[in-house]
Amino acid sequence: MSGGVLAIRKAVLADVPSIQKITREAFEAYVACAGIPGSTAALTESVEDIEVDIETKHCFVAELDGVIVGSVRIEIREDNTAYLSRFGVAVNYQNHGIGASLLDYVDDVMRELGVSRIYLHTASKILSLVRFYYGRGFYIDSTTKDRGYIRALLCKEYNENCYSENSSYGTFAV
Repeated sequence: MSGGVLAIRKAVLADVPSIQKITREAFEAYVACAGIPGSTAALTESVEDIEVDIETKHCFVAELDGVIVGSVRIEIREDNTAYLSRFGVAVNYQNHGIGASLLDYVDDVMRELGVSRIYLHTASKILSLVRFYYGRGFYIDSTTKDRGYIRALLCKEYNENCYSENSSYGTFAV
């Protein structure tokens, strides 16, 4: 990302219009790239839906020079895992490190909260997204066609193991 000051913070109700705009823009591109028949829930959510998420989930926004350019929502589950949803960066700001910065922030918060794993779904057809998530330490747990297209359930573990992002893969004896 060149120039500008990126800040990531907890979302507030005043952010709802920006979050809705970014979510719609990002998910319109997602639906088109994945060839998803119909729509997704992200494209039909109301202002009230977003307000409820801000009040009940961990919701964060990325601001570049004071303009909201990305957002993400995380639900903490009773089993000490989390589910990440509605992750999006405004199309004109993608591929500049904003999404990676948002996920780094999420990782820090999840570790602070003692979350053991975080999950998300993504269209397995969008190779760039799958690669992005793999680069952030996620792996494919399973796939499903329950929504009319192949969705991958990705998982990231926060405990230290041989597959963490800081491990040295070339040192295994065979």
